[in-house]
Amino acid sequence: MSKEQKITGNIQPPNKDLEILKQNFPNCFDKNGEFDFEKFKTQLSKNEINFSKESYGMDWLGKSYARLLATDETTTLLKEDEIFNQKEENKNSRNLLIKGDNLEVLKHLSNAYYEKIKMIYIDPPYNTGSDGFVYADDRKFTVEELQELAGVSEERAKRILDFTQSKSNSHSAWLTFMYPRLYIAKQLLKEDGVIFISIDDNEVAQLRLLMDEVFGEENFVSEFVWTRKKKGAFLSKKVRKMSEYVLCYQKQDNNLIFVGEKAYSDKQQPIIKRTNSLKQLIFPKRSVQTKLKDGTYKAKVSKNSTSITFKNDFIIKNGIVITELITEGRFVWTQDFFDNELKLGTQVFLSQKFGFNVLRHNQTEKTKTPSTLVDKKVDVGTNEDASSEIAKLFNMEVGVMFDYAKPTSLIKYLTNFLVNENDLILDFFAGSGTTGDAVMQLNAEDGGNRKFILAQLPELIDPKSNKTAYDFVKNELKVETPTIFDTTKERLIRAGKKIQEENNDKDLSYQDLGFKVFETMPIWEDYNFESEELSTQTSLFDESKLTKEDIKALLVTWKTYDGVPLTKTIQETDLNGYTAHYSSEKLYLMDKGFTTKNLKTLLEKIDSDKSFNPTTIIAFGYHFESKSLREISENIKSYANKKDSKVDFITRY
Repeated sequence: MSKEQKITGNIQPPNKDLEILKQNFPNCFDKNGEFDFEKFKTQLSKNEINFSKESYGMDWLGKSYARLLATDETTTLLKEDEIFNQKEENKNSRNLLIKGDNLEVLKHLSNAYYEKIKMIYIDPPYNTGSDGFVYADDRKFTVEELQELAGVSEERAKRILDFTQSKSNSHSAWLTFMYPRLYIAKQLLKEDGVIFISIDDNEVAQLRLLMDEVFGEENFVSEFVWTRKKKGAFLSKKVRKMSEYVLCYQKQDNNLIFVGEKAYSDKQQPIIKRTNSLKQLIFPKRSVQTKLKDGTYKAKVSKNSTSITFKNDFIIKNGIVITELITEGRFVWTQDFFDNELKLGTQVFLSQKFGFNVLRHNQTEKTKTPSTLVDKKVDVGTNEDASSEIAKLFNMEVGVMFDYAKPTSLIKYLTNFLVNENDLILDFFAGSGTTGDAVMQLNAEDGGNRKFILAQLPELIDPKSNKTAYDFVKNELKVETPTIFDTTKERLIRAGKKIQEENNDKDLSYQDLGFKVFETMPIWEDYNFESEELSTQTSLFDESKLTKEDIKALLVTWKTYDGVPLTKTIQETDLNGYTAHYSSEKLYLMDKGFTTKNLKTLLEKIDSDKSFNPTTIIAFGYHFESKSLREISENIKSYANKKDSKVDFITRY
């Protein structure tokens, strides 16, 4: 019934690249699972792959450190805001807002949301020198540790540690900050997923090269130019900056078709209504249509074999041909085919030069691919528009909250390129919460069921630079230490209410206008995820100091690590007085006091309860004696349950 008991320790994002190598080059791994790069090179060299050290690529001080950060284990747990999440508007929501360092958040999401995200939009720090970006890292490595972990020289390790600990805003610092986040983000994208990144002149060149490295140059889609201002600032003596960029990369080339806007205007109206004697019809032309004036038009005989002959006079009234119209020409469609098209709703247009154009009944929703120029022609808004909509939500003056936010219209425009009505959208630089607001608006407009995940750092609001925002959070929201996260959360709450107010004539009861909140919290002092067994060293951790809330946080962290979405409910399961937690075929034994009678009930429940089918049972080792763990493991292994299901038993410390 069971495989042997397993013990897991560290929680870190999976290295999917390594798994691919194991599948395709198993002979390049030793018995301990270590990758032998020299053997790998030897095998590839047989296929004439050149490993010359001279090659085109991108390097910067801190690149090896950035790679280390991308795969390093988490230093936090995930905690649920239970009071907020149990509110009526939030308890069934599948939207998420997570408070914490987005690198930690991405690592926590990397299993449960692996290849689940259709679109990522981020608006990261631009590193302008005045936007407040500095590289901050609380990881503490010695020079020797970094040398070994990153595989760099002593001199380079010293230089890396210098800038990671000196609040640098150099290009190298910015790239080191961005690389691990983008690396994990790529793993979260579905195979047909895309990522959009807003950026300006300061780092666009570096970002383009970085994205080529992480996503692959072949997966570059476009560098969109967004007109961000209605009027340029006159601060520069050289140019007025009117635009920014939105870089777009796909996860991989899947022949994706991007939808920009409708190919035909909704205002177009048919000119021909009666076509009694039309024997054949020309194939649609790509010509500009000009509506003919009302009146009588004489027959027109064409001497050109490629033109149309109008064999009788006809009358147009109110833009419609109201008399019989007989034509001859080198047409493509037969009369029967054309008559059927008209019945289906195909519209025919008559140009000023007596030519035909056709809007097929099944092409009324035909679209054009988007232009690289994103401006007022596609109605995407500007920074000023973003400030205005936020000001209305918060009942404040324009510009008080989030000076550089993006308008919801821009996010909606990008989302409609590719995102279907049930897709999941991620923004791990949430800022003002524009992406979440835009997703809810789109759903209200078309009845969709898109979901969002937002992550935002609890960055302190400086009362000196933004006293109004600081006072609003402290006094109106009653938050003792005001942060940007608090305004993000409030914006989403107000956005949901505004959508309901503006659509009070619609039934929005099925719409998800709420969200759930989680946050990262530091791992407990002396606690070590890397423990593989309860040794003298690990037993130094005093589990008795853990509170009920601590255990809940550990449970949330583990279930997400095990691939269960954060919005998936964990059911409390009574095992004859012992409360276990069950979700997605995972059963968690977190508390003390598990006895033989509880084990007996567990085994009987697996047999008798059709809705209870755990494939994995996970126990918090600190709350069990060794003999109890052995008893559980041996009984699960030997018990022949009626469902003939296989169950793994895992101990975690």
